[in-house]
Amino acid sequence: MKAKATLKQIAKELGVSVSTVSKALNDSPEISEQTKVKIKEYAKLKNYKPNVIGLNLKNRKTKTIGVIIPNILNSFFAKVFSGIEKVADKKGYNVITCISNESLEKEVHTLEMLSNGTIDGFILSVSQEAQKLQDYNHFSAIINDGTPIVMFDRIADEVECDKVVVDDFDSALNSTQHLINLGCKNIALISSVDNLSVGKLRADGYLKALSDNNIPVNEKIILRTDSEEDMKSKIDALLDNKIDGIFALDENDSVAALRVSLKKGYKVPEDISIIGFADGILASRRLSPSLTTVSQHGIEIGEVAAKRLIQRLEEPEGETSDYETIVIKTKLKERESTRKV
Repeated sequence: MKAKATLKQIAKELGVSVSTVSKALNDSPEISEQTKVKIKEYAKLKNYKPNVIGLNLKNRKTKTIGVIIPNILNSFFAKVFSGIEKVADKKGYNVITCISNESLEKEVHTLEMLSNGTIDGFILSVSQEAQKLQDYNHFSAIINDGTPIVMFDRIADEVECDKVVVDDFDSALNSTQHLINLGCKNIALISSVDNLSVGKLRADGYLKALSDNNIPVNEKIILRTDSEEDMKSKIDALLDNKIDGIFALDENDSVAALRVSLKKGYKVPEDISIIGFADGILASRRLSPSLTTVSQHGIEIGEVAAKRLIQRLEEPEGETSDYETIVIKTKLKERESTRKV
């Protein structure tokens, strides 16, 4: 492997000071254009790479953002990351991505590891275990140490920081109302995300829609759990009841609901109309019939979260703006799994 040059080595070879080399590589107006070109070309020739962590020791900026997502297999988080990376790249920031795998311990370890001078701030979605245990002290500790956090999707109301969310309650209310408008009277709720803040909000929206339309709650057709492992068998039993509509609170739930319904001989959407949360590739392109879904605009969420964090990181010293909770409106994408009005 080709050895990397240092500032000191470049300065010695060119007969200038280390300070001159550093300023030239950082486009300082104190250095002439001729000298900048000469130093930059020589640095490139010698395979010089700046130390990202130590690049701006004077103001302790690394120009690096830490992103922590709970699940790498969830297409929603992939879309959010795409939005974050797009904005970060445009603004000249690097991105380090880690996965908590829904573990509180791993979430805590990652925060501690990256906040030790590696990154300037975090964008993250809270792990399932942290929400289940309601343990958010690790976030507050990081923020109190001066490292800003922007939470998205799964948030902790107890933690004072910037947040980017979708209108989960209203989206669920409107989706359930849509099924009611289609003529559905026995609408099942399927959720494997009952421990998550988003799961609770979506379930509340469903219940509010039933109440608004004077439809009694039927506990036999409400499936709320915090695990996907035995979801299919439970959906199978649930579908033995009289059902003409299903609202599923997660992409995996909606896919399972569709597949089990078809396996049991139901016609979709003639017998059952299905709406699912999250608009992944599987739901929209690889299923037949294709699923009607609530689109969370993951890319937009990532872009907004990145812009908010960078805005906070670049605030002049002593000028700290108030924390914001930014709400992104969802959109119902109608496909083949729901009847037409």
